[in-house]
Amino acid sequence: MQPATKLERRVVTAAEQALTSRRYVSPLDVLTGIGWVPPGLVTDWQQGRAPHLEAVAVVSADRLADALEVFHRWVDSRGLRPSEVEYLAATRDRQPLRFTAAGDPALELTYRTHWMPADLPERQREQLTAKQSKPPELVVVQALKAFTCVGCGRGDADLLMMENAGPVCLTCADLDHLVFLPAGDAAMTRRAKKASRLAAVVVRFNRSRKRYERQGLLVEEAAVEQAEHECLSDEDARARRRERDRERREAADETFQQELAQLIFQLFPGCPPPRAAAISEHTGTRGSGRVGRSAAGRALDPDAVTRAVVASVRHEDTAYDELLMAGVPRDQAREQIRNDIDRVLDRWRREPS
Repeated sequence: MQPATKLERRVVTAAEQALTSRRYVSPLDVLTGIGWVPPGLVTDWQQGRAPHLEAVAVVSADRLADALEVFHRWVDSRGLRPSEVEYLAATRDRQPLRFTAAGDPALELTYRTHWMPADLPERQREQLTAKQSKPPELVVVQALKAFTCVGCGRGDADLLMMENAGPVCLTCADLDHLVFLPAGDAAMTRRAKKASRLAAVVVRFNRSRKRYERQGLLVEEAAVEQAEHECLSDEDARARRRERDRERREAADETFQQELAQLIFQLFPGCPPPRAAAISEHTGTRGSGRVGRSAAGRALDPDAVTRAVVASVRHEDTAYDELLMAGVPRDQAREQIRNDIDRVLDRWRREPS
């Protein structure tokens, strides 16, 4: 399939990236990849805080259908094989998740179908399908404000689970025998979760970032004690492994930033070498959340790299930051400096004389 429209290019790029990184691709991968279903709102849907996926999309159901039509044309062109996957809510009752407001069975099946390469061995196909169908982690929310449990009417609890009828306290959710293990020690968390017969992830909404963030786990007390014993017994070995992992990450980051700088030169041969290096380092910093660390950026997608260059020019070569400091609204400020950005990019796209 040769993408022609902007939507087709975006859908195909998102689908190719998902298929390459995970050996399968789903409609949800594509819709999150093109930004029509924000990942944070997908979490709301998965945790029972939205009735269906269409309710958290930033576009209409008709536009979602347009993207799925493009996606299935691409699937046909690649000769991929289908595999139906269960989508269950991260709630105590594990209810099946709904994708559409109407609940049409054929469309629901379309969303639940994942696609894999035709040459993928049958055993790997079964393993992937089983992994994708695995029930999600139970999720408990740290409440930001007082709530009333719909089960017992209690109004002084600070932890809740969402159910169809509304929030319930841990007692009504049969989770009040678990203890809280704060996040921060990956080995403790991993081992306690493995040892606990029942566990739930604790999240809290971050208002400034507008997303739920993991705070820790609820696990059985005996599991915490077992995990503490195991961690004390191999603390030195884990410290050495962390140091080796840090060195490997640094080497990988350096290689990635060099490749990113090379692509900047290909797209903008007139860009000064120190500037290209600075852009690649800035946008490719691990954990920064910038364009270079996005899925498209890590795949060295030219559109993503161009966006990184544009962002650098906006802040370094125009009066954009000064306009924002002066109180000019962002959209107006961007409009005012648009020609300045175009002039710099036009100069950089030309071979140096």
